[in-house]
Amino acid sequence: MSPKNILITGCNRGIGLEFVKQYLTGANPPTHLFATCRNPDKAPELVELSKAHSNLHVLTLDVTNHASFPELVHSISQVVDQEGLNLVLNNAGLLPSEKEGGVTPEKMREAFEVNTIAPLFLSKALLPLVKIAAQKDASAPMGIEKGAIVLMSTAVASISENSGGGNTAYRASKTALNQVMKNLSIELKSDGILVMALHPGWVMTDMGGPNALINTETSVGGMIKTLSALTDKDHASFLRYDGTGIG
Repeated sequence: MSPKNILITGCNRGIGLEFVKQYLTGANPPTHLFATCRNPDKAPELVELSKAHSNLHVLTLDVTNHASFPELVHSISQVVDQEGLNLVLNNAGLLPSEKEGGVTPEKMREAFEVNTIAPLFLSKALLPLVKIAAQKDASAPMGIEKGAIVLMSTAVASISENSGGGNTAYRASKTALNQVMKNLSIELKSDGILVMALHPGWVMTDMGGPNALINTETSVGGMIKTLSALTDKDHASFLRYDGTGIG
């Protein structure tokens, strides 16, 4: 089974767009899938998908514009009514280039704004809708069908696995994101809302580059399988796309 209502950020291309494709064409497509991106006019493939799938809602969202969150929540509420949101997938991310000039204060701020601060406060803004979904069957075990907040992290956020250095802004912002995940998991455990972080693998996208190890189809297919299998034991976990754990 798939979640009834899903929101995914950063859907204009890459991993986010592939999530949209695979959820729409899966055996149990969601009732409503909200796909956000900064500029739908520059996401023609996503817009075309919405014309073919009435359950796909493309919404404009700059995740760093916190003032726009109430309007986003209202728009979603108008559609899902008392069903709420079952899965919030914080996928939007930023990898500042440090090839020229190395890390700078500006690059650190940009990375933290997109990779750490935005997922935290967007999740908090959407939390009332996730709580509605989770309370529909409060006695059910944790999982994405009930209510879940997933944060897209990366294995390079792991302190124990950092042997090569580099990409300081990206690494640090994603390490901080993992701490955000842990705090949210503690705060929301009593609500029955599952919170966890995912590593998509090294993926051939604009961010991952052409030398990456796997394509978006493999990464997202693995993540959807992993997400579908999540239960109470996976609350506060940090997993790779194939379901294996990260320290």
